[in-house]
Amino acid sequence: MQLFFHRFDLRLRHTFTIAHDSRDVQPTLIVELRDGDCRGFGEATSNKYYGITIEGMIEELKTIQFLIENHNLQSPEAFWELVHPFLKNNPFAQCALDEAANDVWAKKRGQKLYEAWGLSAEQIPITDYTIGIDSIEKMVVKMQEFPWPLYKIKLGTNEDIAIVKELRKHTDAIFRVDANCAWTAEQAIEYSYELKALGVEFIEQPLKADDWKGMKRVYAESALPCIADESCIIESDVAKCAGYFHGVNVKLTKCGGLTPARRMIAEAKALGMKTMVGCMNESSVGISAIAHLLPLLDYVDMDGTLLIANDPAVGVTFDFGKVLFADENGTGASLLQN
Repeated sequence: MQLFFHRFDLRLRHTFTIAHDSRDVQPTLIVELRDGDCRGFGEATSNKYYGITIEGMIEELKTIQFLIENHNLQSPEAFWELVHPFLKNNPFAQCALDEAANDVWAKKRGQKLYEAWGLSAEQIPITDYTIGIDSIEKMVVKMQEFPWPLYKIKLGTNEDIAIVKELRKHTDAIFRVDANCAWTAEQAIEYSYELKALGVEFIEQPLKADDWKGMKRVYAESALPCIADESCIIESDVAKCAGYFHGVNVKLTKCGGLTPARRMIAEAKALGMKTMVGCMNESSVGISAIAHLLPLLDYVDMDGTLLIANDPAVGVTFDFGKVLFADENGTGASLLQN
């Protein structure tokens, strides 16, 4: 195999603000593996919160370039295990490499990735569309600019309930809310009853990631289900979340790619929890990789390509929330210019 790197700055259509971050541009790294005529692509974005940079990912991958390029790819799972000891401190880099390996592997088999996994895409969840934190007026405008059946609303302000009340006046769509660790247990419980009356489906990560005592109380007293995000990063976190959250949101970049994500989803299901996968404002490369997990999921947040103005790739598309797979095998993603 041959290893290539492609760097892009993704321009966001609107300033994207959550409880602990705000940005207009999202740097991203697309990793390419070439195996004969097969070209596979994977992606990971930079992330200040987790200390991940594009330069750091490239540097770590280059240290094992010889190992990668001399590997005979027969199984993405075996390849993940091979490189994991070298990339265990940079799961974002391992995610991009793992997505590319899965893409190549499925293409060599002449199948779409979900088909190569033995899955059917006949019944899959629709994706939400995220409304980032802004003034209430601008959040309403963002929503009206993009009619959608399902919205995820970023919260963590002094006006959280007022935001949801105002947005509810303008749509009958289903709402989800994501506090990104911003609330106390008391706020989460109090807000949950008002949010339920406003047509909210669930609350994502209401408390700080390590506030397990508070989450135990919220889990017991909240009027709405709670989904773990920052509290569920790697595989060992899934079991920790049982009895504290009603479900887990798996991020491919945080856990190290599709391979561990599938294991996390299976474990969550076995523990009776709901399963979700979220995105990190990736291009069509990363979003297309997520799409192949849809047959395993209850919920999905894969609106990254809808939030950027200069997607450097093509892949899955959307029809009012419904995911439409590309005709190509593998993940279906490819770069527009290369």
